Amino acid sequence: MYQTYQLSHTEAMTIIQAIQAEVEKEQLGAAIAVVDAHGELVAFLRTDGCRLPSLNIAIAKAFTAAREQIETGVLGERAKTEGFPMTNFGDLRYVSWGGGIPILHDNQIIGAVGVSGLPEDKDVILARLGAELVGA
Repeated sequence: MYQTYQLSHTEAMTIIQAIQAEVEKEQLGAAIAVVDAHGELVAFLRTDGCRLPSLNIAIAKAFTAAREQIETGVLGERAKTEGFPMTNFGDLRYVSWGGGIPILHDNQIIGAVGVSGLPEDKDVILARLGAELVGA
């Protein structure tokens, strides 16, 4: 079915700001990316103290979650247990670390959130928090 609802820039910024508030509350550095259903960047933020590699990783997490319509950590576990390399997707942007979460609206993927720069479990928690702000 053709997707009719599209993630807005305003919604993407709401996600960014909510995650930013949580990161800054703990004085941590992280990169936060929000992409559309195709995995294309809609909004991005690098907070103070965020290490440089986290920028591309956050974008890649969001890209992977949107394109594969699955949490990146789940995809990574499947790759391990089912024995397929992530390179099978034919795009080097695919990642298997947790922290990429699809955004659902009326049971359709409308985008994804990627968080990087913190311990993986914290990346996941924050990305889920962001995805749940818009998703329904």
